[in-house]
Amino acid sequence: MSSPFVSAVLLAAGESTRMGEQKAMLPWDGVTLLEWQVKALLEAGVAQLVVVLGYRAERLRPLVAGAPGVQTVLNLRYRTGKSSSVRAGLRHVDPRAEAILVLAVDQPRPPYLIRRVLEAHLQGTSLITYPAYKGKGGHPVVFSASLLPEMLRVRESRQGLREVVERHRAEVLRIPMDDPQVAMDLNTRDDYERAVTQRAAGN
Repeated sequence: MSSPFVSAVLLAAGESTRMGEQKAMLPWDGVTLLEWQVKALLEAGVAQLVVVLGYRAERLRPLVAGAPGVQTVLNLRYRTGKSSSVRAGLRHVDPRAEAILVLAVDQPRPPYLIRRVLEAHLQGTSLITYPAYKGKGGHPVVFSASLLPEMLRVRESRQGLREVVERHRAEVLRIPMDDPQVAMDLNTRDDYERAVTQRAAGN
């Protein structure tokens, strides 16, 4: 029996104004953050990976060109907010997909963590699955492919994908995990430097 087909959308289109430099190009374990994220998602068992680019896309595209199962999509409207990138990526999701994982490039997650969330989702009946750390919801978020039509209608003015999660709150599976990486967001230079220090210390 073949494994369930999982598509992932990796959001890497933003300008990273709070960081001060393009997040996707930041060093992470000897490669760029974008390259690391792509490798982690593929190792976790994602069959299709749609990478949404926007700001300085020409600089990023060569980093992932030729990777098996990976395609890049250009969102020219990236300045309007993350929801436009979500929609741009979702339009290219393979029709065979049973589940759709969404993750931003500034939310690096190790393969084991991604795999655990995917397995919990695919083995259960929930429409939406995500990890939690100390009671706080984290990422990645995995959606049943049956929600794709709703996901394609997200708007920044309506809180993006959060609106879909709230609408189906009764059918959400939260997975408690004892790993602070669940809630890691590299929004600022301080966030990034703290995360690099913690990784170097093995925490």
